[in-house]
Amino acid sequence: MYEHRREQLIPFGAFVRRIVHHLGIALAVVLGSLCIGMLGYVHFERMSWLDGFLNAAMLLSGMGPVELPQTSGGKLFAGFYALYSGVVFLVASGLMLAPVAHRLLHKFHLEGEGAEGDDAREDTDS
Repeated sequence: MYEHRREQLIPFGAFVRRIVHHLGIALAVVLGSLCIGMLGYVHFERMSWLDGFLNAAMLLSGMGPVELPQTSGGKLFAGFYALYSGVVFLVASGLMLAPVAHRLLHKFHLEGEGAEGDDAREDTDS
């Protein structure tokens, strides 16, 4: 999926497509996680779908629940969903930053490799 360190950088248009692809995957992960949270709140806390959405979205975004769970099952679900949401945040952030970080590191590697090659040619000329 990514170019090897000895390959040239992909064209900017292909890079933008790569970013959009990664954003799509991150969005799918977040939306899937939001659905899991909504289902959990509706099932364990007998909330409406709208209240389940609100609580799941707030936990997924790191803000915390709007309504505190009242049942034991709801409390367990909310705790595990909060832990899961932290991991989803890290995964989604990594997915969105990976193409940019790869391109920067790849560009620095290519520039560094070119500079070393110039130095090596200067040493052989003398």
